[in-house]
Amino acid sequence: MDHYDYIIVGAGAAGCVLANRLSDDPSISVLLVEAGPADRGWRIHMPAALAYPMQNPRLNWGYCTQPQPHLDNRRINWPRGRVLGGSSSINGMVYVRGHPLDFERWEQEGAHGWNWASVLPYFKRSESFAAGADPYRGADGPLQVKRADVDNPLHHAWIEAGRQAGYAVTSDINGYRQEGVGRLDMTIYRGRRWSAARAYLHPALKRRNLTVLTGALALRILFEGRRARGLQISHHGQLRDVRADREILLAGGAINSPQLLQLSGIGDPKRLETIGIQTVIDNRQVGENLQDHLCIYVQHECLTNDSLAAALKPLTKLGIGARWLATQTGPGASNHFETGGFIRTAAGVSHPDLQYHFMPLAIGYEDKKSRIEPSYQVDADALRPESRGSVHIRDADPRSAPIIDANYLSTEGDRRLLREAVRLTREIFGQAAFARFRGREIAPGPNVSSSAEIDAYVRATAESAYHPSCTCRMGSDDESVVDPECRVRGAEGLRVVDASIMPSILSGNLNGPTMMMAERAADLILGRPTLSAEPMPYFVAPDWQTVQR
Repeated sequence: MDHYDYIIVGAGAAGCVLANRLSDDPSISVLLVEAGPADRGWRIHMPAALAYPMQNPRLNWGYCTQPQPHLDNRRINWPRGRVLGGSSSINGMVYVRGHPLDFERWEQEGAHGWNWASVLPYFKRSESFAAGADPYRGADGPLQVKRADVDNPLHHAWIEAGRQAGYAVTSDINGYRQEGVGRLDMTIYRGRRWSAARAYLHPALKRRNLTVLTGALALRILFEGRRARGLQISHHGQLRDVRADREILLAGGAINSPQLLQLSGIGDPKRLETIGIQTVIDNRQVGENLQDHLCIYVQHECLTNDSLAAALKPLTKLGIGARWLATQTGPGASNHFETGGFIRTAAGVSHPDLQYHFMPLAIGYEDKKSRIEPSYQVDADALRPESRGSVHIRDADPRSAPIIDANYLSTEGDRRLLREAVRLTREIFGQAAFARFRGREIAPGPNVSSSAEIDAYVRATAESAYHPSCTCRMGSDDESVVDPECRVRGAEGLRVVDASIMPSILSGNLNGPTMMMAERAADLILGRPTLSAEPMPYFVAPDWQTVQR
């Protein structure tokens, strides 16, 4: 059996960070196993082509939920990356840290040491911000982050319309003030997607103490008593056991990490016994507490030629692609999520519970038939859902997709939030800044106005924002899956480091925070002192208890 000090399962946002930071010490041997292939091919690296890797079954696990009772019994697609870089190689490349109050909440939920002041230095260590360092931003890290250039007049109209509607314009959604409308940050560098693989893994591949296996599916963790000693994998169809002399680190994400724990005998004994798996550790919270952001679209016809619709014509697409291949410039070098914002939907909400991504084209991630007519849209994401779902294995076969029940919109609070999202978004689009652009409303459409009609629209059209999390909850209580140092309770030599250990979902996209978590976890794993806390101030509306904006 091959021996390594550390075995990392999953080369996604967290796994790539861990592989880099742990192998930085030449005396430490590291094995990184990834079920998918290497991150090759121009469609992965061209930002504007993001829909292609997301829909490619070779690069995507292709999960979907159980029929959702509150979404007209629809099964909701959940693409997850199955490639070096994981979901950071197929995502929309929007960089958001979350609101500081999210991390203060984590501390209260038992994730001691993960408060705002403690995580900020790790965000900074991870990042190389194109505009340079400041008290909130880093400039020397592996992850290249840039602020959107924003040269389309529709983006400017969005920001001005938000201001006209009474929302602040924020200069940095990842700095002092998240709340408001403004330009978004993106993980794009010199016109190319800057995934976790590009940022962390590729620079480390030349190290002799790092071994990376692609096409390697983790089947189960091998235990001696309660100590994780090894991993059984299928590498290009051949069974193989590998041994971890120090620790096994699961970084498969909110679906694959609880799946592997359950396949290995860590979970609810009643569930495991019914499918013939012997329980090693009784932890009934494995796979529970699932949380995700649900999103809806508000779309308009555009009366000018400023929309991106013309770029969808075959000859134009060919020209854009050729230019990008030659120079990594032009429309192909942007994800086109260049502006957005964060707002509160009601008085009494302390920090934004609705996120916007504006795009100068009416098109969803999953659209099979793109609209060629000039159009624009915003997608609105519900940030802190009350609903909780679950991920459970359906049988003892590691190749079987787990049973995913997101349990979307199971509370009236969640339904109210998306109802308000439609109304508040229509108010922004109704401002004078959009007057010369604004044509008919494509969706929800002029016939959708009452609460019942809006609710029906949401049930029929809402999609995942692709941010599953919290299924291996971190906490200080005995029922949590991992402790604040990411160690699996009841086990030795086993940790989980990915979005699954979030105690509760953050207010924003999860790619950047997952890399931050792996940065801090690397210090915990190696027994190093954590970086000194930086208690920087942050904005909370002084009158949040009584006004919505």
